[in-house]
Amino acid sequence: MRVDTAVTWLLVANPRSAQGQRRAQGSAAGVRTEQAKPSLPRSRRSSQSVPVRESERERRARKKADDNELPTDVRDELRKAIGPDRSTGLERRLAIATRAYERDRYREALTELRVLVRLAPEVAAIRELHGLTLYRLGRWREAVRELRAFHDLTGSFDQHPVIADCERALGHDKAVLAAWDALRQAGVDREVLVEGRLVVAGMLADRGDLQGAIALLGPSGKALRHPDTCHLRQWYALGDLYERAGDLPRARELFDRVVSFSPELFDVENRLAALR
Repeated sequence: MRVDTAVTWLLVANPRSAQGQRRAQGSAAGVRTEQAKPSLPRSRRSSQSVPVRESERERRARKKADDNELPTDVRDELRKAIGPDRSTGLERRLAIATRAYERDRYREALTELRVLVRLAPEVAAIRELHGLTLYRLGRWREAVRELRAFHDLTGSFDQHPVIADCERALGHDKAVLAAWDALRQAGVDREVLVEGRLVVAGMLADRGDLQGAIALLGPSGKALRHPDTCHLRQWYALGDLYERAGDLPRARELFDRVVSFSPELFDVENRLAALR
């Protein structure tokens, strides 16, 4: 059984997007990582703010992070691949790489993962984390290679949004759409499908098709009393698109809605303040 992977079997719920890597302070429909904390005073924080509902996928990922251990099936996969006598050292290396990745120390993680990939290339969890680490470092082609290897080993489509985002960074629009089509046909979890939709919307916006991007995300824009992070991320992306398209009232409405539930999401307070 494969481990849970919102973005990795370990801990990270929202990997950094290609667009976010290329333009660290910018905002785009495909941005899926936390930006720098807003520097403006939080005068917009509502006394009626409602906690964002945590999805089951996020709860499981958080619990594994709190437990600070490799999932059992990852340990079993390592032992099967190289034998129990040799697996202890690799388990230790993988735990070190995992902790480094969690703390945004991607080059440190990469040092361990290079050894792990050389010694146990058939272990899917290693190829997955290696790919995600390369992705965080902006090494798009290498990340695609590793994450496709993860898919080939497991049949999982959980990292296809990351593959699509790498292809987006490389300007490979057809490859982005191919990954999106595969996601839609694979019956993936809602969180993964939302990630893929955000990447495609970002690609459309990159090439100037703002209306196409808005149409793709439009159905997710309705107000809800109890949104989860998927809703908030899509509202933020729509707000960004409407602002870029010149519809400032709609952009303000969406950013304001995000602030009322999660003022620290991305740079939403700054974005809203700039539209006042």
